[in-house]
Amino acid sequence: MSDLRDLYQEVIFDHNRNPRNFGKLDQPTHQAQGVNPLCGDELAVYLSLDENERITAVHFEGRGCAISTASASIMTETLKGLSLEQADSYFRAFHAMATGETPTQTAGLDLSKLEVLSGVRDYPARVKCATLAWHTMQSALHSHGEQVTTE
Repeated sequence: MSDLRDLYQEVIFDHNRNPRNFGKLDQPTHQAQGVNPLCGDELAVYLSLDENERITAVHFEGRGCAISTASASIMTETLKGLSLEQADSYFRAFHAMATGETPTQTAGLDLSKLEVLSGVRDYPARVKCATLAWHTMQSALHSHGEQVTTE
């Protein structure tokens, strides 16, 4: 079990040191800001959707702890190319995984990349770090970009 935990930590550190899709997206169709006052995480999520409401690009920028940055980075890799319905399914599955609930309706979802963050469920303060980018993405897509806060 220790080897798996070490591997997960290394993946988180890699995404923190070299975040994927980091930076502002030129001409996003959707965007929102998120903040976790407890930890000091602040980020913006930018998405571009095509005429079929499929995510063609997703980026983020900001600053945060290693878990927040890694989660945002992994989220961008996960969501690119998905429909809004699929993005919502991943949000629900990840949120359940991070909070220790049993994910429902996961058929067809590849949660393997997200598993590296599943350990946050044992640390309630870190759940907010891991889910901030995901809640911000949901705001960008469904709440007209209202700012998200974990408090």
